[in-house]
Amino acid sequence: MLEQSGMNGLTAREQEIARLAARGLSNKAIAAELGSAEGTVKRHLHSIFQKLEVYSRTELILKFPSGRVALH
Repeated sequence: MLEQSGMNGLTAREQEIARLAARGLSNKAIAAELGSAEGTVKRHLHSIFQKLEVYSRTELILKFPSGRVALH
């Protein structure tokens, strides 16, 4: 399970997107799930990657293999 400390600095929406991305969902699927635009998801992922110091979805999945991101 993810430690809350791994999500410090992420907004609640970023945490939700990170959780869905770590579960392997595509940007399009994440956007549909959240009722958001695909471009918005891309911008959030860019911010997530910077904040978590990861450079790809693969690194995100390796950092959070269960796909569980603790929400506030």
